[in-house]
Amino acid sequence: MTKKLFFSALVKFSLGILLVGILIFLPAGSLSFVNGWIFMGVLFIPIFLVGVLLMLKNPALLQKRLDAKESQKEQNLVIKLSGLMFIIGFVLPGLGYRFGWYTLPYPVTLTASAIFLIGYCLFAEVLRENTYLSRTIEVQENQTVIDTGLYGIVRHPMYTATLLMFLSMPLILGSLYSLAVFLAYPFIIVLRIKKEEELLTKELDGYQEYKQKVKYRLIPFVW
Repeated sequence: MTKKLFFSALVKFSLGILLVGILIFLPAGSLSFVNGWIFMGVLFIPIFLVGVLLMLKNPALLQKRLDAKESQKEQNLVIKLSGLMFIIGFVLPGLGYRFGWYTLPYPVTLTASAIFLIGYCLFAEVLRENTYLSRTIEVQENQTVIDTGLYGIVRHPMYTATLLMFLSMPLILGSLYSLAVFLAYPFIIVLRIKKEEELLTKELDGYQEYKQKVKYRLIPFVW
């Protein structure tokens, strides 16, 4: 662990809290938006804990997660579409609170919070299993195919985890309007997976055999 890495992680974590807070509470026009606070806690407390763990146990992986920038033009479009989805999806619940739109009951919020945390636990397990994990589509030096654990069930367990997390976000925020926006995510991630598998099949030794061994990409018995 270095002071530079610690400072970089702390700055990005703080900026993330500030940005999400602005997107949620500014449209709400109030800090009394309870769903917003539940969401902030469910989102950022696990991020903080996993970030501390990575800093202590695997700072190299944390560095890759912080610094990664997508170089492929098609994937830059995926990143931009995802960013737009998040912005609109976070703004709508606040507007719904301000203008009295329909809000989902709290049991739905609590159930969605549990689903989000399950998704985040899966995400943390993927980080533990795959030290090559990157935010960009690339094949790293000395990278090998991982086919155990969650990777023995689906080929892209990280995206399975994010699917659970992202689709539960609007439910935590209590907004059906936001859910309609986040339903774009499965289509966005399918585009990314297809491009990623093209690269891995071409450049990563053993990936073609791995695809034959593990049939499902994202959801067991579905796709």
